[in-house]
Amino acid sequence: MNHDANIKAAVTVDGRDYVIVPRAAFDRLTQLARAANLPELPERDADGDYPAVPYARSLLSRKLIRERVAAGMTQRELARRAGIRFETLCRLEAGRHTPSIPTIEKLERAMRGVIPADDAEDAGKPGSARRPVRRGNRKDKVTR
Repeated sequence: MNHDANIKAAVTVDGRDYVIVPRAAFDRLTQLARAANLPELPERDADGDYPAVPYARSLLSRKLIRERVAAGMTQRELARRAGIRFETLCRLEAGRHTPSIPTIEKLERAMRGVIPADDAEDAGKPGSARRPVRRGNRKDKVTR
């Protein structure tokens, strides 16, 4: 008896059973399988501690993958919505790079479907990428 509403048919070919599902269900299952293959945490050192940067990268990449899959997005779709390169997202999800704060904010907005009003007006226009504000390099002195 068919208990799964997504299964449309079951067939046997050359003695092997196959299940036919809608493409959207197949794509979703494929995404979930990829999300289950999360990057490993780094090895602990002799004192039992994790190296800080590789550990932080691993945690961030694992969270990014889980949230992207929960949002139902592919890597390409998330990269496009966030306005970052696909290759950048791949490196972040593999735990090979540490993202900047602006990149994290772009990814977060893309996964939540939120685009600030001033970004929405400029979206798609050349040169519309926002630049991070640099702080701490000012030569002005405050006097009383």
